[in-house]
Amino acid sequence: MSVESRVFGKCGRDTVTEYIMKNKGGMTVGILDRGGIIRSIVIKDKFGNDVDVVLANKDAESLIKNAGYMGSAVGRYANRLAAGEFEINGISYNVPKNDGENSLHGGICGFDKKMWSVEVAGTDDAPELILSLCSEDGEEGYPGRLEIKMTYTLTADNAFVIRYEAVSDKDTIVNLTNHSYFNLGGHASGTIDNQILKMNSSFFTPNSEDCMPTGEILSVQGNAFDFRMGKAFADGFASDYGQVRMFGGFDHNFIIDGRGFRECAVAENPENGIVMEVKTNKPGVQLYTCNMMSEGTVGKDGAVYGKHSAFCLETQYFPNSMKCAHFPSPVLRAGEKYDFTTSYAFSLKK
Repeated sequence: MSVESRVFGKCGRDTVTEYIMKNKGGMTVGILDRGGIIRSIVIKDKFGNDVDVVLANKDAESLIKNAGYMGSAVGRYANRLAAGEFEINGISYNVPKNDGENSLHGGICGFDKKMWSVEVAGTDDAPELILSLCSEDGEEGYPGRLEIKMTYTLTADNAFVIRYEAVSDKDTIVNLTNHSYFNLGGHASGTIDNQILKMNSSFFTPNSEDCMPTGEILSVQGNAFDFRMGKAFADGFASDYGQVRMFGGFDHNFIIDGRGFRECAVAENPENGIVMEVKTNKPGVQLYTCNMMSEGTVGKDGAVYGKHSAFCLETQYFPNSMKCAHFPSPVLRAGEKYDFTTSYAFSLKK
C-alpha cells in the first residue's frame, strides 16, 4: 500500500500522526489525523520540480489554535450562522458565537480540532484514507448524534478526491468542507496575484460587513465577480467594486452553475504550468483569498505567509442557509445520508 505514517508531534495531550499517500506518478498528499488536515500536496511542475501547493501550520503545537483553519476538515456547519442560532421543526437551537455575534465553522471546538480515527485502504494505484468521527447529540449545540466518514483518495491520474458521508439519528444541519489554502506557485512563493482563476458560476451571494450573506443573489455579469472566462486574481483585487473593497479581496459564496458532479473552478499558474480543476456536487463554493492572514505569519518549513498568499475553494451549502428560505436547505433528516464529493485534479499546461 502506498501510504506511510509517522508521528508528527504533540498537540496538547494528543499525539498527532501524519499519513503520506503516494501514487505511481510521484504525487504525494500529507494528511494529519488531527482535524483531518491536508498538510501537503506535492506535484511536479512543467520543469520537473516538486511543488507543494498548500499552506500549513509550522508544527503540531500550532494546531491548537490553527489560525485560519489551514487545511482542516470543517463542520458540523462550515461557514457562518447568523447570531449562532437556527430552527428545525419549530425548535430553536443555539450554537457558540466564535466570530463576533455569529458562529463560524462549527463553533469553538469544531471538527478541525478533533482527533479523527484513520483506516488505510485502497490500492497501490489509488491509496485511500478513511477518516471517521462521531459528534454526539448536543455537541456545540447541534441536535443529533452524527456519524461522519471522509474518504480521501489519491488517484493514479493525479486527482485528490474527498467523499463526505454522514448520518444522524435526529433532524440536524450539516455542511462539511475542507479549508485548504492553495498557492499553485508553491506554498512559500508569495502572493497569488498572477495566478488565473476560472469559475463555473454566473451568480454570487453578496455579504454584509460581517461577511454574512444578505440574502440577495446577484449576477456576476459586468463586475469583479465574473471569473467565467478566467482572469488573474490581481485583476479582481484591483477592482473598485464595493464587495471587493469591503473585504480586501474575495470572501464570498459563488453559486455553481449546473447540477450533479460538475466543474466548479479551474486555477492555473502560468509560470510553472500547474493547473488544478475542482469538481463537486455541492451547490456552492466559498472563494476566500487569504485577506485576513497577518503579514509575517510563519508556516511550515519556515515559510512566511501574508495577505493574498493563497486562495481557498470551500465547496459548501450557502452560508446562513437556515435564515434564507430560497437558499438550498442544509437540513439532514434523521436516517437519511449526507453524501457529497469534491475532487482536486492536477495537470500541467506546457
